[in-house]
Amino acid sequence: MKIRLVISYDGTNYCGWQSQKNGTSVQQLVERAVLDATGEKVAVVSSGRTDAGVHAAGQVAHFETKCPIPPEKIKFALNALLPDDVKIVKSERAADDFHARYSAKKKTYRYSFYVSDVILPLKDRFAERIVSEPDYPKMIFAADALCGEHDFVAFSSVGSSVRSTVRTIYSISVTKTDGGFYFDVCGNGFLYNMVRVIAGTLIAVGYGEISAADIKAALESGKRDRRFKTLPAKGLTLLSVEYGN
Repeated sequence: MKIRLVISYDGTNYCGWQSQKNGTSVQQLVERAVLDATGEKVAVVSSGRTDAGVHAAGQVAHFETKCPIPPEKIKFALNALLPDDVKIVKSERAADDFHARYSAKKKTYRYSFYVSDVILPLKDRFAERIVSEPDYPKMIFAADALCGEHDFVAFSSVGSSVRSTVRTIYSISVTKTDGGFYFDVCGNGFLYNMVRVIAGTLIAVGYGEISAADIKAALESGKRDRRFKTLPAKGLTLLSVEYGN
């Protein structure tokens, strides 16, 4: 039986989703919980890696089991064994051909900011601090230049080997909140640090450091402009993963 999980986690204290030798990962914790709950050593496969310090509201993963626990009850068994900053939001039986990574069609990430001249402890764990309001219309205009199918090699960081750096961005929205704002970026897939670079690029546009024309030039040339900063992991959250047509 194949089980699909929706997982939420605060990534602050972890080295990312994927199991590594240099620290505790979310994958390790979930696999250990499955072992303790079912007696089965399984591989829990996610929709994709999240890096150290990145959060998730709706990470999707799957594993195969022969345990008699009803699929919808598995989340309770696992949550009793997981720490407070990693929890299973939903568990259900998946189709035999479901694959958390290869069946995914769209992913949406959110990068959050708060505006303050001092660090606000209740916000700083999940958002990047900026000291003044950016120009929102400029950022919205520049975001349009990133939408569509492009080679995003200039908007990624060195550190992963992929066959192609071409990706499709379906939408980028800018939403103001009480005391800050966030970017929601929806695409068919993302390169290493791509959303963090996009967020850093758009905030630079908002402060007048670069323009939409600079973004178009980077997409065409494939060269990373030194002004396109990679923002810290703490502001990034994997919101959701979509499947189906």
